[in-house]
Amino acid sequence: MSVIAFASDTGVWLLSTPRTSYALRIDATGAPCHLAWGPALTLEEVQEFVTEPAPPPSSFEGRPSVGDELPVDGGPRYGPPSLQVRFADGTRAFEWQATGHRVHEPAPGSAELVLDFRDRLHPLRVALHYRVHDDSDVIERWTVLRNDGDAPVALQRADSAAWTLPFREDYRLSHVTGQWSAETQLRRDVLPFGETVLTSRRGITSHHANPWVMLDAGDATEDHGQVWSAALAWSGSWRITVQRTPDGRAGFTAGAGHEGPYLPLGPGQEYTTPVHAGLYCEGGFGAASRAWHAYTLAHVLPHPQEIRPVLYNSWEATGFDVDEAGQKALAARAAALGVELYVMDDGWFGARRSEAAGLGDWVPAPDRFPGGLAPLAEEVHRLGMRFGLWVEPEMVSPDSDLYRKQPDWVLHFPHRTRTELRNQLVLNFARRDVAEWAYGWLTRLVGDHGIDFLKWDMNRAISEAGWPDRGEGADEVWTTYVHHLYDVVDRLRADHPHLRIEACSGGGGRVDLGILSRTDQAWPSDNTDAADRVAIQHGYGQIYPARTMAAWVTDVPNQLTGRSVPLRFRFHVAMAGVLGIGGDLSHWSDAELAEGAGLVAEYKRVRHLVQHGTQHRLRAPVDDGPAATQYVAADGSETLLLVWQRTSPHGRPSRPLRLAGLDPAARYREARTGTVYSATVLREYGMQPELPPGDWASAAVHLIRVP
Repeated sequence: MSVIAFASDTGVWLLSTPRTSYALRIDATGAPCHLAWGPALTLEEVQEFVTEPAPPPSSFEGRPSVGDELPVDGGPRYGPPSLQVRFADGTRAFEWQATGHRVHEPAPGSAELVLDFRDRLHPLRVALHYRVHDDSDVIERWTVLRNDGDAPVALQRADSAAWTLPFREDYRLSHVTGQWSAETQLRRDVLPFGETVLTSRRGITSHHANPWVMLDAGDATEDHGQVWSAALAWSGSWRITVQRTPDGRAGFTAGAGHEGPYLPLGPGQEYTTPVHAGLYCEGGFGAASRAWHAYTLAHVLPHPQEIRPVLYNSWEATGFDVDEAGQKALAARAAALGVELYVMDDGWFGARRSEAAGLGDWVPAPDRFPGGLAPLAEEVHRLGMRFGLWVEPEMVSPDSDLYRKQPDWVLHFPHRTRTELRNQLVLNFARRDVAEWAYGWLTRLVGDHGIDFLKWDMNRAISEAGWPDRGEGADEVWTTYVHHLYDVVDRLRADHPHLRIEACSGGGGRVDLGILSRTDQAWPSDNTDAADRVAIQHGYGQIYPARTMAAWVTDVPNQLTGRSVPLRFRFHVAMAGVLGIGGDLSHWSDAELAEGAGLVAEYKRVRHLVQHGTQHRLRAPVDDGPAATQYVAADGSETLLLVWQRTSPHGRPSRPLRLAGLDPAARYREARTGTVYSATVLREYGMQPELPPGDWASAAVHLIRVP
């Protein structure tokens, strides 16, 4: 149960989640300062943390760089500020003055604390929000800033929250890095002294980093140890600054935006930062991931209870060579395979015959779809599948009717080159007329054609983020763009409650808690090579649940890597998330179609475990040995074990895999062989899944509790 308590004599606030505590107070200067974040404490125990700060040892030190709830630029503070403002008179410093607090229940099972402040001189108000839930140890934090004056204020930095860790002898930082087609590569490194900055300056979450961090004392494992982590719910540019101070403390601050642009806050205007959610847990990185997965299912996704369907996507089969007859033929083959959602990808609209033209002209190509999309949609529905469509609403081709009509709609600086990437430019979604245009054609498209699913893509990052009409306020584009994107998606879903959406940006360029709060799944990478996907999916799953992770089975040799692996291996890798198929079914042999149909049916029997069970990473993809992950039903009644092994070198001893999360008193029968195992043996001594001989071996083991 979550509780918010206050000690009026010491000014201490204590937020209690089911297993953890978070404590803070307002110090003598009026600033909110951190006290504790970790194992559960009582309000009486927290009082022991209340001490007067020692004076700095020298005139060069100032206020400690770690320890404020929202470090500001002002006074003797020399660490990275979470809040940087510039007032109309040129003043940059902010001085805290507490003005009150509020505690309320925004929803059953949730509690929220709001601490209100203002600057001591200027009419800038700052409200720090903290929200806790009865069913989660995740604490949600965000900040609201309001200009109550008659002069503008420039927000040079407005982070959502800063987090402080307890003292440890050492610290380690976990995060992901990568690039297009190689996203979410997990890194765990000793946290260096000084400041470590993780960021995206691209206007999207990015392929190169993701807005979450985990910190530990360097001794945590997958199953043991204390882990502190946080994730930012934002789909634009962002920045996380992690500090390790000379006196041995560690903390981090995070928020929307990158260095350089500032957010203008006019008289009477208010700015709400995105949520920055934090989690402390014991039980290692695995327990942290499971807590994030549960939180995402309970408090982020719009339809968490749903089972995501098996989908087919036409892209790798057809490329831009799309027409009604070809799509109907593919749909028939997909339906026979057991597919439940058929998605037609790029090439169905305007003059779209290649990457060079057509984006922005969202009308079915009459030479390819003479009767519009209705005949194809009706045929897909007749075959018993839902119908989906690829769209890229934020982009325009210079060779398009839209661009010829509205060249000022793109992001650009006057008298500067408009850089084309993938032969396209970025529409300025910060403009209300552009966002309204996108919403208008999207809602008509979905409503007129009975579309059940959209794959919403964005195939280039933002550059030349100019808005000439805005003059000095043009930097607003970085935040308003994202807010208008969210608004279009929200309105579209309100118009069409049956509609489901996949977030995509050339693969994993837009995956975060912000976009997942209004979509149903995400595309982690354009790289569908099963061997590469094991590592990509391993990093993705550190924070985001398998229920959100789209994974395709595609043809070999793989289009990107040229690698060939067995169909069974490709399916077993894709079965670790939301299964999709992207191969050219017209070229699959009868044997491949039969094997594929069998594996689709197998996935349907276990997908409730993948999409709604708890995940245990039994062995990471750290070498050529087996990688393994396990999904367990909430009641321990059944489990799925997936194992992938790249090579089988001669002489290497096989390693049993110790399973987790099972009912210790139960016995489990393997669905395929009928073999019965005791939970004690599986948990303490392990099992050796039967893998076929040779390289690229894999197995899916479904165990069901014996009554």
